[in-house]
Parts: sequence; C-alpha cells; structure tokens
Amino acid sequence: MSSDLMHPAALLIAVAADALLGEPGWLYRRLPHPVVAIGSVIAWADRRFNRASDTDARRRRGGIMVAAGLVASAFGLGWVLQAALLALPWGPLWLGLVMSTLIAQRSLYAHVADVASALELSGIEGGRIAVARIVGRDPDRLDEAGVSRAAVESLAENFSDGIVAPIFWGLLLGLPGMLAYKALNTADSMIGHKTPRHLAFGWASARADDWANLPASRLSALLLVLAALLQRGADAVSAWRAVRRDARRHKSPNAGWPEAAMAGALGLAVAGPRTYHGRLVPDPWMNDGGRWQLNAADIRAGLSLYWRACLILAILVVICVGVD
Repeated sequence: MSSDLMHPAALLIAVAADALLGEPGWLYRRLPHPVVAIGSVIAWADRRFNRASDTDARRRRGGIMVAAGLVASAFGLGWVLQAALLALPWGPLWLGLVMSTLIAQRSLYAHVADVASALELSGIEGGRIAVARIVGRDPDRLDEAGVSRAAVESLAENFSDGIVAPIFWGLLLGLPGMLAYKALNTADSMIGHKTPRHLAFGWASARADDWANLPASRLSALLLVLAALLQRGADAVSAWRAVRRDARRHKSPNAGWPEAAMAGALGLAVAGPRTYHGRLVPDPWMNDGGRWQLNAADIRAGLSLYWRACLILAILVVICVGVD
C-alpha cells in the first residue's frame, strides 16, 4: 500500500507514540508546536491580506490565495521533511515521531478529562473554567449539564478532526497530507468565522476544511458505532439510528456525524440551543429524545467510548501496514 507519499509503518509509530507520550511539555517549552507555528503564519497573513478598507470581493480573493498558499506550502514542506527523515538511519521511526505531533489522541483525552475532574472536585465553577479551554461558547451561562454537554460534543467533534482526519490523510498522502490538512484546519479555526472581519476572507478556508473533513467525519461516526459494541452500557444500534436521523441536521456538514454517534451510543442528547458570544444559536439536538441533563459521569462514559474508537482506528492502521 506504500508509495512515495504513503508510509503506513511510520504512521503506526505516530499513533502509538501519541497515545503513549502525548505532547511532551519539555519539548514544546523549547520548540514551537507545529500547529502554533502554522497559526503564526495565518495570523500574519490575516493582518497582511485582510484589511478593513478592502471590499468583500477583494477579501475573498485574498482568502482564496492564502488558503491555497498555506496548503501548497505545508504539502511541499511535508514532502521535503519526509524525504529527509526517511534518508536517515531508522527513518520511519523519526518520520513517525514527527507525524505524532499532528495527532491529538492523548491531549484530547486529557483536556476533556480535566472538565470531568473539575466538576467532580470543584463543582460548576471549576467545570466552567476547564471547559472554556476547549469550547468557544460562553461558559458563564452554562450549568452542570451545559458544561458536560459541551465537553462531550468537543470530544466527539475533535475525535474526527484531531485524530481521524490527520490519520486518514496520513494514510493517503503521508506527512505532506497530514501537514497540509493541519494547515487548513488551523486556518478554519482562526479565520473561518462568520464575523464581519472574516466572513469573506475566511470563506475559502472554511469551505475547504469542510471538504477535507468530510471522509473523516463519516469514518469517525462508524468507529464510534463499532466502539459501542465493545462498551458495556453503550448501544451501537441507537448510535447508528442517531447518525442516520440527526447527523445531517447539524449546522456543520461534519460535526453532526461523530456527535450523533456518541450521543446515540450513550443515550444522551447533545448540541441543541446554545449561546456564543451572547447570541443564542438554535441548533437541533443530536440524538433528539436522549437525556440532556448530563454530568461528569457522562463525560467519563464518553471518554471510555472514545478510547475504544481510537483502539479500533489503530487496528485499522495495523491492517494497512500488514497489507503493505
């Protein structure tokens, strides 16, 4: 299955390294994380090419050029790095370790588990502080159920775009594909907002990110359905039904798939009406009819389902290595 771009063995090393080591703090206190470095480039491009005096048409053209330039540059850099690393002794090992920086299995688990721990140890105030680190909605307006739903939603959505998507593109296109995807995904998170400043400029990044995440979001839903077969108390049939019924109702073309799958598997209702920056967003429920009064125990159940889905994904990568 390998080619000049695809290196499943290196990707398997990346998946294992991220699961075991996560993001080593000692390293990133000395070197910028790749996503932080990408973010610095995007912030510069936003200042340089998104002027308040520009017309919407000019902003949109600038945003298209920035998105295309980011993806092309990241892909080219990934190609050069991959070739250089594979030329070294134990090349797949070094390539795998670099790839692992673009996957977020362990860090996502830690951030979401922090919300559950904060609720358990410090109550609602602690939960609000912890969840504010991973979601964009107004934490002061959230009760315990709202904090818990936000954590479960973030876990499901980021399973797709933080783990499944980079691994998917890594299997297809190696490090170049992973780095290009991360550049696009970071651009969407920074400039893909429907605000007066970024509605036109971030349009290309947002639309391209939707397309880049489309296969991974469907795959992530399937992985969560399969994971429900392995978890006591989870319901794979309900997860599948929730995906079929509710996933396409979500405002995002991708987020509804893993959110509906996780909610259906655990008998929960997530998404729904919520407040961003003081504005009520009347979104539909994922797994409408499920229990919406969530608590820390539900976050823990979501984390258990998440790790089982990650394990199934790792097995799929092992199969790809075996085919190779």
